[in-house]
Amino acid sequence: MKKCALILAALAAPTAAMADLYGDTPDAKHAWSVHDRNRPNPVKISAEAGKPPSDAIVLFDGSRESFEKNWCDWKGNPSKWVCDGKGEFYTKPGWINGGTIRTREEFGDCQLHLEYRHDADITDHPSGAQMRGNSGVFLMSNYEIQVLESYYTDPADMRVPNYADGQAGAVYAENPPMVNPARKPGEWQVYDIVFHQPVWEGNKLVRPGSVTVFFNGVLVQDHWEMEGLTTHCTRRPLSPHALKGPLTLQDHGCAVYFRNIWIRPLPSRWDNKTHSTLSAVETKVMALRRKTAELLFAKIANPAEISADNLIALAEVISYAKEGKYDEAWNKAADGYLAQLKKKSCDERKAMEKELARVRKNLKVLERNKLISSKFPLLSELEKASCK
Repeated sequence: MKKCALILAALAAPTAAMADLYGDTPDAKHAWSVHDRNRPNPVKISAEAGKPPSDAIVLFDGSRESFEKNWCDWKGNPSKWVCDGKGEFYTKPGWINGGTIRTREEFGDCQLHLEYRHDADITDHPSGAQMRGNSGVFLMSNYEIQVLESYYTDPADMRVPNYADGQAGAVYAENPPMVNPARKPGEWQVYDIVFHQPVWEGNKLVRPGSVTVFFNGVLVQDHWEMEGLTTHCTRRPLSPHALKGPLTLQDHGCAVYFRNIWIRPLPSRWDNKTHSTLSAVETKVMALRRKTAELLFAKIANPAEISADNLIALAEVISYAKEGKYDEAWNKAADGYLAQLKKKSCDERKAMEKELARVRKNLKVLERNKLISSKFPLLSELEKASCK
């Protein structure tokens, strides 16, 4: 509702002059024209280097207060993970941290920034490579991006062999990272993740959802479409779940340190019901088009006045809704302008050259979008060769 109110407020604001038609006009799936000047601009935010965007939810800023406010154990109790106010929180090895932690707030589609590191002197573990600083970032508690010390797990240095879909940057148990940009143990590793959850209609899967991961600034998951819920050893098919869930960090019995965590909830493209080839609902598209037409029509002081400005203003109105009083006013304006034009001498037409070119340009946009035919009387008159 707030978004709709902003759109209508923007349209209702006075403008210096009606805009000429330019891009392709609205259609059944798009409430706005291409390059539409009436379409609301994005909300302005600040994004300073090294700082979270101003619209981000900061989940950990380095302080103990931030940790206690935003994180808890799985049952909602204070976490036993260590946060000593030194800019990071961490797990101690040995499964003594009370298990996985989660955010108190729940999220769906999101942009997530998170940094982690391992001890500089981390060594191989008798239980294997999966105990070398293992943790995991679980989106909605269902989809894991693996956290692991992976600097020594690439083919160039096989001191610590490991399976590919369990390395850092992997969609765990599904897809390895495209490359391994891990830094040495002791250095901070950076994840920037864009996540969209699967879309369901009842029990029917419409879209599988996707995740994009930048690992230390390098793209390692390129819009990977989810094949299942996170699993170990066996495949676990996708299934419907709540539209929001907590972000969780895994306690895998290893020492892992975290800092600088922020998240930006994202609208799903599938929530866009008024301007999308994939998800628009035609009745909702037409409702917004009619509202836009109504507001633009109200800006015309006297729709019955015969002038180029009025004609172009009405052309914009009918580009949204060519019906009822709008279509009637448009046809009267076009017929009136044609009648006046036919009375003009050649010299008078030459004096109107720029105006006539402007009117013709707008009519051609309507013709291109099949709102008028090529035989529309006013357009036919304007297409004639100049009189001599």
